[in-house]
Amino acid sequence: MCGIVGYTGSSQAAPFLIEGLKTLEYRGYDSAGVEILDASGRLRGVKCAGRVSALADRCKTEDLRSTCGIAHTRWATHDAPTDRNAHPHESCDGRIAIVHNGIIENYRALREELQARGHTFRSETDSEVVAHLVEETMSGAASGNLLEALRLATRRLEGTWAIVAMSADEPGVLACARKGSPLVLASTEGGAYAASDITALAGVTSHVLQLDDGQLARMLPSGEVAVYDEQGDAVAEPDSLDIDWDASAATLGGYDDFMAKEIAEQPAAIERLLEGRFADGRVLLDELTLSDEQIAQIDRVYVVACGTSLHVGLLARRLIERWARIPVVAVAASEFIYEDVLVTDHTLCVIITQSGETADTLAAARKMRAAGANVFAITNVLGSTAARESDGVLYIKAGPEVCVASTKAYTAQMVAASILALLLAQKNGSMATGEVGRKFRELRHVPDLMRTVLDRSWQAKAAAHDFEHASSALFIGRAANSATASEGALKLKEVSYLHAEAYPAGEMKHGPIALLEPGFPVVAICPRDNVRDKMFSNIQEAIARGATCVAVATDGDEDVAAVASRVMWIPECPDNIVPIVAVLHLQMLARYVALARGCDVDKPRNLAKSVTVE
Repeated sequence: MCGIVGYTGSSQAAPFLIEGLKTLEYRGYDSAGVEILDASGRLRGVKCAGRVSALADRCKTEDLRSTCGIAHTRWATHDAPTDRNAHPHESCDGRIAIVHNGIIENYRALREELQARGHTFRSETDSEVVAHLVEETMSGAASGNLLEALRLATRRLEGTWAIVAMSADEPGVLACARKGSPLVLASTEGGAYAASDITALAGVTSHVLQLDDGQLARMLPSGEVAVYDEQGDAVAEPDSLDIDWDASAATLGGYDDFMAKEIAEQPAAIERLLEGRFADGRVLLDELTLSDEQIAQIDRVYVVACGTSLHVGLLARRLIERWARIPVVAVAASEFIYEDVLVTDHTLCVIITQSGETADTLAAARKMRAAGANVFAITNVLGSTAARESDGVLYIKAGPEVCVASTKAYTAQMVAASILALLLAQKNGSMATGEVGRKFRELRHVPDLMRTVLDRSWQAKAAAHDFEHASSALFIGRAANSATASEGALKLKEVSYLHAEAYPAGEMKHGPIALLEPGFPVVAICPRDNVRDKMFSNIQEAIARGATCVAVATDGDEDVAAVASRVMWIPECPDNIVPIVAVLHLQMLARYVALARGCDVDKPRNLAKSVTVE
């Protein structure tokens, strides 16, 4: 949520700032802005509601020549997405400008206090209080020292923040602060850079510094970046990270949109994830920093996640309980933080988050750690907060996922959950070594199975015609594929704005069947598995009430072909592999429906890629 970009150096700032914002569009936003320090020593800003492209057009008519600037994309949390609520925000005297990600929880009290002292506010945002606090401290205790002014200002704040500030009184200096919201920095010969995540910096460096909670930084035009702790003392060795992917990985590369590109990248992503994970008959997961004895003694697992990742968690629960024979609770992180937890010395908490910055998931992880549980993260982003705060991390290696709706991260997370389940079963002896090897070999076949489904994209495209004029849809599945149904419905809602419900198929007669009428689209996941016959009965129940049934079925199932209006076929595969393969059809279906309805599949309205506020 929200995106920050900053630069100070020897080159023109505006081109990098605008391009940086474009690379961060996937995070979700509703307004954008840029601010520079011009040759006369005056701060000048351009901002507007809407897309970065609209901001870029406005900037073409402005003289933004400068070698120092900050920029921002805002996802509204306080008041409407308007021009004046867009960042950057300035102080009363126009000498200080800031950009901020996060939420200032005590902003109302601070705003009233500042207004009582004569400050005039131009927006309704919580973020603007930061500019005014820095203005006061810089004209007082921290006279002329932007970094110290920012440090003192943050001591008044409650909430979360990543802040980059600039001042006309310290030309070329950028000051940064972080608590709860990610911020990465880079030092190069051409200057110093700041951004919300490494995507915006991959084109200029392969090495970044990561601010920890409570840390601040001063960036200079020479490229020097100095990091300080909350007390203002220098940090000798700040955390750093090497970027292991090329900037071109976050470009379209000839595809029409990022959703299409990332759907197509799934086989390669799974191959990267599986590489080096099995040798000498054993699953290898050294990232879980527990001894073999500690792993074998795990007696309870909590799987905590949000949205798409929660659907992975539901599959993880089934796999861990079936293979490792360990009780598992899979729960939405946003609800988990309010629940009582049962933690022993042998409890493992698995958090699943693509970005590694999901606020609710991090809060749940911290709660479990405080209760004494070991925490293990499954995430995609190197050096993310989830990775840094966990006892171990399994990177899914999906590469940058730009489309807001997750596709390749979802399937990679499912494979990662399978690897973890096999490891637990192997360590506690619930599964024989030969069976572990057989299950892992099944995972190795997933990329080829995926390629087969991707070659059948025309089936999803044809099925999309049944949804173009619908007002709602129902997704049903049984066992592990009830989670697949949930993910399919979520994808359709996210990118096409078509209302969709998902239910375990056996629950259809307990209420949802009342929705059915002639032409109502029902998507039924009906592979040839141990519940196939019951699913087939559910399909017949829907058709008997006039519903239009689109089925996902195993090659050669003529019974399903005879009754369904459309069939999206998958190859024969084991039950635990079906959810990983079948969901590709549902991803493609959602995309085709969205395109038919004229929607922007990469940037759905109101959504953010990384949900960094609770």
